[in-house]
Amino acid sequence: MATIRPSNLVILSILPFIVYLFTMVPNYRRSISAIVGIETGAATLLLDCAICVAILLLGSFWPFLRRRGLAGEGRWRWLAFLAVIGNVALAFALAARGDVSALAASIVANVLDPSTSDLVAAAVSPRQLTPEGMVWVSAQIARALWLYAALSAVLALGALFDLTAARQSAIGRVAAWGLTLLNGALLAYLLLAAHLGFAAGLFTTLRAGIFAYMLAAVLGLIWAGLLHVPLHAKTIRRWAIVCALAFAGGTVLSLQAHTTYVLIGSLDKRVAIVKGTPKALVDTVRFGQFEGGSETEIGLRSSASNEQALALVAAGDQVSGALVPAAIAPADQPVLWQTSFLPDRFRLPATFLFVGGILLSLLTFSAHHHGRHPLSVCAEFFIDTVRGIPMLVIILFVGLPFAGALKDVSGGTIDMPNVLRGVIAIAIGYSAYLAEIFRAGIEAVPRGQVEAARSLGLNNWKVARLVVLPQALKIVVPALGNEFIAILKDTSLLSILSVRDVTQRMREFQSASFLPFAPFNSAAILYVFVTLAAASLIAQIERRYDVKGH
Repeated sequence: MATIRPSNLVILSILPFIVYLFTMVPNYRRSISAIVGIETGAATLLLDCAICVAILLLGSFWPFLRRRGLAGEGRWRWLAFLAVIGNVALAFALAARGDVSALAASIVANVLDPSTSDLVAAAVSPRQLTPEGMVWVSAQIARALWLYAALSAVLALGALFDLTAARQSAIGRVAAWGLTLLNGALLAYLLLAAHLGFAAGLFTTLRAGIFAYMLAAVLGLIWAGLLHVPLHAKTIRRWAIVCALAFAGGTVLSLQAHTTYVLIGSLDKRVAIVKGTPKALVDTVRFGQFEGGSETEIGLRSSASNEQALALVAAGDQVSGALVPAAIAPADQPVLWQTSFLPDRFRLPATFLFVGGILLSLLTFSAHHHGRHPLSVCAEFFIDTVRGIPMLVIILFVGLPFAGALKDVSGGTIDMPNVLRGVIAIAIGYSAYLAEIFRAGIEAVPRGQVEAARSLGLNNWKVARLVVLPQALKIVVPALGNEFIAILKDTSLLSILSVRDVTQRMREFQSASFLPFAPFNSAAILYVFVTLAAASLIAQIERRYDVKGH
């Protein structure tokens, strides 16, 4: 029988004091409410969410009961049967008499953009729907509940047939999987993506930590796998050919026809710049960094087309110069400056090929010198480099310049929200540490087992999936748990990107209330509870997999 951890016993012993602090002391009551992110109507939102989670859990986790029931344990078969029936019955009851429009309205209000949607009230925080929007959401959620109940009933019939039949059928398996995927997808969205106003700040922290950990684990496994890529006889030769092709492609692109621009007119007034002109060229004109330019900043005027820019110069009211292609420059205007450059459609891929060719050349040379695969060298370089960079620097780099450059290159198509930027940054940083953990676990698996698996005819992928990884993951469970707790704490750094997690809300409340201790103490206690819960979960997983070999 599992025993309670000593640290949890300590927390339980002082829990009455903590409850008293957060319920009876006004400053702490206000601070914990603001930090957790408790919004108006939180009790209703919590009740609606609890009802939806209960229904979705019955439909999501019944396959675990079904598996044991199909294995011959009768009571588990009956439990699976009751779970499916309960899921459908509660779904119809909620559709007939329930009302979760408050939760749906809160979620929809935070999904839509107030600047573009008439359903969301403008300049209201936290976001709320307009009366018309509330009516529309109530009608839509009523239809959605009936549709969910009907679809669950249809899938449940097939799932029950699969559960009770002596021989499993394809239709029954499809229905069982469909019911599981339907409920699992809705449950995942509700817990991991939807706005939950009864604890918005806390859920932001938990979601950022969970998603960052999952992505970091995937990346860490990739780096650890690349470290063990074997070097074959023709690997170096093939990589050298790829390097040569990259340099050749970059050279061909760089030799394409250049575009010539001229600065005509004078600098007495502003200079007209056509939209779409390369930013580097615009900055050169703006700051006078060309031959004959002034040391003071030059005023610019945006124009929609080259013809409009020339018309503004001819009018001479506010514009005295223009930066236009040389092919359309009028002969009667003096040329102040002329430059040629490679168009972006050639320059960007050429730069990419040259930079990529240089990196591939360095990896190929290092791999040849050390007798390793270039991908193994690349993974080792990434791990050693990222572990030497502070996490805050990685978050700032990914969240600001990298995300901005990605937005510029994609023409504004890829504009990641701040939470996603922070999740990617934390995942990149911690993937290096997780890669070393996975590497240690892989190397701890006896070599004889790998050789025995290969002697049975298993290829490298099957050896890794069926023999190495199951044993390696069991070995590194404690270390993986420690990294998860570290990621949960480091989500506090996302406040630098204005992500409204627990730390950011703490700073906002402290700035508004000027309280010296209550916000910081409340946030610290909240983080302690979250990390202790994670530590208890990790301890249960360790006991489940018998990590210590007891």
